[in-house]
Amino acid sequence: MGVTANKPGVCTTVQDGGRRGYMGSGFSPSGVMDQRAYHIANILLDNPADAPVLEFCLAGPTLRFTTSTVIAITGGDFRPMLDGRPIASYTAVPVERGSVLSFSAPRTGVYGYLAVAGGSFRVEKVMGSYSTNLKCGIGGYKGRKLQTGDYVPFVAKAVDYLPHLGSRTLPRSEAFPCEDSDEITLRAIPGPQDDLFTDEGIRTFFDAPYTVTSKCDRMGFRLEGPIVTTKQGSDIISDGIALGAVQIPDHGQPIIMLADRQTTGGYAKIATVASVDIPLLVQSKPGRVIHFERITVEEAQKLYRDGHRQMMAWMQRVNRPSYGDVSPRKTARRLTPILEEQARMSKKSNEQNWTQTNRYLHADRRAAIADRLRKEAELARTIINAAEGGDGPSPGPRS
Repeated sequence: MGVTANKPGVCTTVQDGGRRGYMGSGFSPSGVMDQRAYHIANILLDNPADAPVLEFCLAGPTLRFTTSTVIAITGGDFRPMLDGRPIASYTAVPVERGSVLSFSAPRTGVYGYLAVAGGSFRVEKVMGSYSTNLKCGIGGYKGRKLQTGDYVPFVAKAVDYLPHLGSRTLPRSEAFPCEDSDEITLRAIPGPQDDLFTDEGIRTFFDAPYTVTSKCDRMGFRLEGPIVTTKQGSDIISDGIALGAVQIPDHGQPIIMLADRQTTGGYAKIATVASVDIPLLVQSKPGRVIHFERITVEEAQKLYRDGHRQMMAWMQRVNRPSYGDVSPRKTARRLTPILEEQARMSKKSNEQNWTQTNRYLHADRRAAIADRLRKEAELARTIINAAEGGDGPSPGPRS
């Protein structure tokens, strides 16, 4: 049981948190572009933290469900429709067998995510990850993006019930910040090669606005703005590239490296964007203005811890029965008269059953007593006849 791709979308792939520990062997981590949206999708459905999801960009797929389940859609506002009716994102939504899920072009954002309750999609792990590496053709669904007619199975055959379903929703404005903003600020740590740039170049990078260009993909985002000057060029001996590293090639325009980045590179890196701000970047359409704010490593670590605490708070929130439209007090008031009536009817029925049972027991007991008296009377007549010399049957030996 799973989904069939009636239309695959522009680039729909199976992804998870990423393939860790293989950059030294030349494999990029891959994984979802928006880690925040990915984790929220699985939290809404009570899935494992590493459960795979479908990631789509620019234009979402059209999918037909072959079983009943519960889904959650997060990320950009792709205006999802279920059987032609709009449904909410950042909300757990029940889906019936045979239903068709479709998406429009995103009103805001670039990347969207679909998670399914019960463990999500059933694909094999490759090197410890479900993620699709398109360049190497490994992981995910056959190592490639979805095509028309593809069938992706679920872990669970069917999900008809999810606890606290009414609570499993988050306000979009809270879970997807800066959605309608034309400008955003990315916090970045200087380095590791900021010493190769002039003081003017560093001031330009942190003070001047940059614009997201159309040359953006899962490998990296190219920005356009004032040229960042170097002391003697930006070529270096190739070294490792972290998520969010900001390379400055010879043309002086920043490139921010992302999920499908190469493992090493030979351009100087002026800064590294804090991981908590990567979702803001990857959900930016061309034309959005970017500002960089200088922070320290310690500040970036605090931001990461704060983000983790926020995820834990959301996890508790969606599992709280009283949240949203589910109120134990209101439910108790509605159920009390129903339960009292059921208890009264049950008591009456039990009393009737007990009376009927006693009647049957008493009748059986009276029959047994009458039978015993009859046998004793016959025995007495036999003894009397024998004593008087009658012809009655011998009473036989006495025990």
